[in-house]
Amino acid sequence: MDFSEQTVMVVEDHDFQRRTVMRLLQGLGFGDLLEATNGHQALSLLRARAEPLDILLCDLDMPEMDGVEFISHLAEKELVKALLVVSGLEPSILHTVETMAKAYGLQVLGTISKPLTLQELSACLDRYQPKEEESKVHSFLEEASPEILRQGLAQKEFLAFFQPKVSFATGELLGVEALVRWFRPGIGVVLPKHFIPAMELAGLVEPLTDALLWQTCAYLRAWSERGLTLSASVNVSTNCLSDVRIADRWNDLVRREDCDPSQIVLEVTETEVMSEVAKVLNVLARLRLKGFGLSIDDFGTGYSSLQQLSNVPFTELKIDQSFVKDSPKQPRHRTIIEMSLELARKLNLKTVAEGVETQAEWDLLKALGCEQAQGYFMAKPMPGHQIPDWRQMWQPPEG
Repeated sequence: MDFSEQTVMVVEDHDFQRRTVMRLLQGLGFGDLLEATNGHQALSLLRARAEPLDILLCDLDMPEMDGVEFISHLAEKELVKALLVVSGLEPSILHTVETMAKAYGLQVLGTISKPLTLQELSACLDRYQPKEEESKVHSFLEEASPEILRQGLAQKEFLAFFQPKVSFATGELLGVEALVRWFRPGIGVVLPKHFIPAMELAGLVEPLTDALLWQTCAYLRAWSERGLTLSASVNVSTNCLSDVRIADRWNDLVRREDCDPSQIVLEVTETEVMSEVAKVLNVLARLRLKGFGLSIDDFGTGYSSLQQLSNVPFTELKIDQSFVKDSPKQPRHRTIIEMSLELARKLNLKTVAEGVETQAEWDLLKALGCEQAQGYFMAKPMPGHQIPDWRQMWQPPEG
């Protein structure tokens, strides 16, 4: 990434460490560098700026104002676009602070334990996404009426992208997850987090899911013709699962497209399952009877995980990326993953780790016995026609 047009500030009370970070940032190509020795000084500099700072690096253990209080001021006053925490405190505290900053709405590039290395710094800074395009999207969505959403569906602007799911044991490509993108003329690519809530309010999630299923089946057929037999996961909303007719409709749709329901895994976010309990359980049971797989998505992030595993005939458990991220450095994350995998084994569920981004995360999850991996370490979501070529190029990690 070209950082020459980005402004970055380092907030660190230790002179030597601050100068070291400044030199590393200069080496990465940052042209506009600011520094401060404590939170008060940094806030004064930031408030004097005409626009929010691009990236801020800060310590947590600082005099006069600790990093936690400092970050809360940054978020409340919208003084920065992105944050990177560099600290010598224990990993559990760093994780809590990162979660807090995200809850405040900050773009968090990561947390790095001291001593800082150029490799870690560069990897975190590469995650930075300028918000100009996101602001453009928000402006569009504020004006997007249900009619515009329907128009987008009618004109096939909502397209399926696919992210590979591979075996930890063999590196083999086993399946994909279908992820929807809205390609809106004049706007560009709109991610699901920006339009799914509007779709739900407009009552359009069901036709959107139908469109995603239809495209997924079309690609499953195309891949099969090239000798590639895969399964595909599709996210579903409880807005669909409360319709008792949906099991028959989806079964008919999939079979009409010359696919078998056993090729489709429907991912259900665990925090959503328990609304309209009777209808949802009715639909999920009938979907399993028809051969669809069911995956409990984002496992461990809701409040009734065990109850749902008891009540719903799931076939797969997905470990949420919030636990996978930095799991080699986070003992609590590792413990949660170990317990989740053991539970899945006893319940005879397949296991998938999402959000695998590093070799260290791959190695740990493989050692713990997780079955499948999904994440940027393997591949970002891609158009369906690229999947066979990606498979030819994919080289699993050794060992």
